[in-house]
Amino acid sequence: MHSHQTAGAILADQIRRHRERLGMSRHDLAAELARLGRPDLTYAVIVSIETGRSGKRRPVAADELLTFGLALATPPLLLLLPLGSETTVPTVPAADPRDPATVWQWMTGQTTPTLDGPIDGRYVVNPRRLADGETWAAAWARAAYPVSLAPEFTRRCEAARKGRLRAALDPSTQPDYVDRLDELASVIQEMTREGLTLPELPPEVAGDMKRLGLLNQPTNPRGTE
Repeated sequence: MHSHQTAGAILADQIRRHRERLGMSRHDLAAELARLGRPDLTYAVIVSIETGRSGKRRPVAADELLTFGLALATPPLLLLLPLGSETTVPTVPAADPRDPATVWQWMTGQTTPTLDGPIDGRYVVNPRRLADGETWAAAWARAAYPVSLAPEFTRRCEAARKGRLRAALDPSTQPDYVDRLDELASVIQEMTREGLTLPELPPEVAGDMKRLGLLNQPTNPRGTE
């Protein structure tokens, strides 16, 4: 377990590590990348990424990261933040490296980054205010809000779908199904207020919500037509 100096070096090492984990040669990886629509990620490119031969490592672009993850049967973020195989990963040049699990939570919006410090042994959130007067931490939390809303929509949509199936078999559970629809509607309303694109609803669930007046026509999610 060693600490690399750059995120690019970590990414290159993880591409090599997962390629070898799968028993793939560089030619094999290039063929899989081509199958996924990236024939430009050739054997020579992979060599440059993994080894930095000739003193210059070829960087991996953001739009290539998902392709590499799929080709290597590895969640793409794990290529950048290798949980369990690195003790620290770089953050930004002005701050200390941190453990991968902490940076993972930052990158997925689960927690607010604590870049300042250590102060009395702890890293803290920068208290600065932005041009509009909002604190940086509040702006981060507002931007990260969809991280909690999106999975909540998925959970409540699935609960409503199952509730509908139960109600079809046992009409006495209809009130419970309506409760699940009401819970789903509250998430949809919150996503609408935040200006988020609404995922598609199962047409039968959307139809029931519309019939019960739980969806407002101007903000109906896809699936209600």
